Amino acid sequence: MLDSLHQIDAERDSEQSIPQILRFGGSDDVAVALQPVAAGYSHPDLHLVVLADIPAGHKIAVHDMQAGQPVRKFNQIIGFSTLPIAAGEHVHTHNLAAGSFERDYAIGVDARPTEFVDGATTATFEGIVRPDGRVGTRNYVGILTTVNCSATVARRIAAHFTPEVMLRYPNVDGVIAITHGTGCGMAEHGEPADLLRRVFAGYATHPNFGAVLLLGLGCETNQIDHLIALTGPATALRTSAIQEDGGTVASIRKGIATVTEMLEEADRVRRTKVSASNLVLGLQCGGSDAYSGISANPALGAAVDMLVRNGGTAVLSETPEIYGAEHLLTRRSSRPEVAERLIDRIRWWEEYTARHKGSIDNNPQPGNKTGGLTTIIEKSLGAVSKGGTTNLNGVYLYAEPIREKGLVFMDSPGFDPVSATGQVASGANLLCFTTGRGSVFGCKPTPSLKVASNTPLFNRMRDDMDINCGTILDGEETVQQAGARIFSEMLAVASGKLTRSEELGFGEEEFQPWLQSATL
Repeated sequence: MLDSLHQIDAERDSEQSIPQILRFGGSDDVAVALQPVAAGYSHPDLHLVVLADIPAGHKIAVHDMQAGQPVRKFNQIIGFSTLPIAAGEHVHTHNLAAGSFERDYAIGVDARPTEFVDGATTATFEGIVRPDGRVGTRNYVGILTTVNCSATVARRIAAHFTPEVMLRYPNVDGVIAITHGTGCGMAEHGEPADLLRRVFAGYATHPNFGAVLLLGLGCETNQIDHLIALTGPATALRTSAIQEDGGTVASIRKGIATVTEMLEEADRVRRTKVSASNLVLGLQCGGSDAYSGISANPALGAAVDMLVRNGGTAVLSETPEIYGAEHLLTRRSSRPEVAERLIDRIRWWEEYTARHKGSIDNNPQPGNKTGGLTTIIEKSLGAVSKGGTTNLNGVYLYAEPIREKGLVFMDSPGFDPVSATGQVASGANLLCFTTGRGSVFGCKPTPSLKVASNTPLFNRMRDDMDINCGTILDGEETVQQAGARIFSEMLAVASGKLTRSEELGFGEEEFQPWLQSATL
């Protein structure tokens, strides 16, 4: 269906600028304006007259609809009309809203065996093989703070290792301080504490770190000993506590000496050719628009299919932003228990938001709506397409270590920094982040590729965007061709090529663990 976008030139006139309006599914009640459409325009193929000015990316009714009628896009319900809607009318928040309806979970009916590529043709990249067999795409030395109280000391230690100092360690990508605003003033036991410790354990042992210094104050709730119990006796992990070190100055001095020792060891690594099966790709979208679901997200999904066929892993997340489209994943679940665990997480979120006097369908955000997305269900249909078409093989809690290969799901909020932090803690050594409105996200120690849904965005934010999928809308390539381009760039970045966000220095401030606990 979406591959037909490359034939969009059929709707163009070589002499005139004819507005392009595309209907994606045979049962769709709306079509999408791929560029601004003026009132009075008569579409020759859809046989409708546009009744109002339609912004680019927004929806147009293709026939009359009664109030309360389900409205479809991509052959899926995206909401219900709140007013009678005439053919040619603008369909958006003034006449369309999300509503409750039964999803056909049809567990496993669309699951199919994965067709893996032949071993001789498996894609490769230049990675860093760690002692435990996992493969890194970067080689940082990290200073990971257990509590906010040690953040300033961590930053002072990292600041010592200037670009001039780092010239002595050409095989190390940098020294980074991972700081945050929590670690104390919370219950010591329970799921919120366990969740936070999973995050720190995941970062402390992440393959993109050559070595990590765990730095605490000493009396915090998030004790170093508890984290060591989760990480095990990792040889590349050192610990330090400011109270035991003798205070700020002494701790900074000791930290600099410790990191210097770790740098000597980390600098000995060399990249070597490894299979793409060693990639664990976190999938993110933020600042989405209506184009995201018809260009960047499906193209990333095509790249995910290529990665899975090469034996790799892709991690879909942001549970509130698959809401209303989760049935598309349960239908592809490789085992009933996988689907059941996903449905359990959806139910948990419904209860969680209700407890906080909110609603899980209180989405999209203002920028999404400006870009043409009306309901969370419509947004979710586009977001799910990032996961491609292969089976769903596993569902994980936030920051839980990922074991299965193929497409998996990790539960998380929809807020990008929180979701990406969980994916990295789960083991993601590469991120792909699609956007339609624009994003400047980075996520050290894991490189983040930024994928633009439309050419105007790519041209406007060239310093921040890595890949342009507006070429699909422009009729220059198919979804599959764009996906192959994304996959090729993934391998290049995994081999050491810097992303735009890395070139601009993003990534240290974006560490945001999910905080579920009350502050005490």
